[in-house]
Amino acid sequence: MQKVAAALRAAGATGEIVILDEAVPTAAAAAAELGCEVGAIANSLIFDGDGAPVLILTSGAHRVDTAKVAAELGIGKLKRATPEFVKEHTGQAIGGVAPVGHPGPVPTYVDRALEQYPVIWAAAGIPHSVFPTSYAELLTLTEGSEITVN
Repeated sequence: MQKVAAALRAAGATGEIVILDEAVPTAAAAAAELGCEVGAIANSLIFDGDGAPVLILTSGAHRVDTAKVAAELGIGKLKRATPEFVKEHTGQAIGGVAPVGHPGPVPTYVDRALEQYPVIWAAAGIPHSVFPTSYAELLTLTEGSEITVN
């Protein structure tokens, strides 16, 4: 979480990390704890794109159509990453993966559906930490590209 906090500070993020009373490893759990719509939760999903990490920040109300996204990105196959693959490329465990604070660059794509929410909540490195942000800020923080995931 310290690496995430440092990355947020360095990028000039406006929101502060919030520590929740319990872990929120799913979008539904996070939305219930925060009192927001599930769609305002930015799920950080790491995929294995032909052996390379791909981070998709998708609305908690959406599922990623991996075949569609793979075709759009020119990747042969996009599949869910193993917990070990996620940890290796992000330094974080599944359930708390933040969009920033990784040991190296991870190509990042941000679901356009998140743009409709004035406040988006993203994980902050551990399953019971989150931070508020906006769609525009999330694109800036991650140097991400916009994408339609389904």
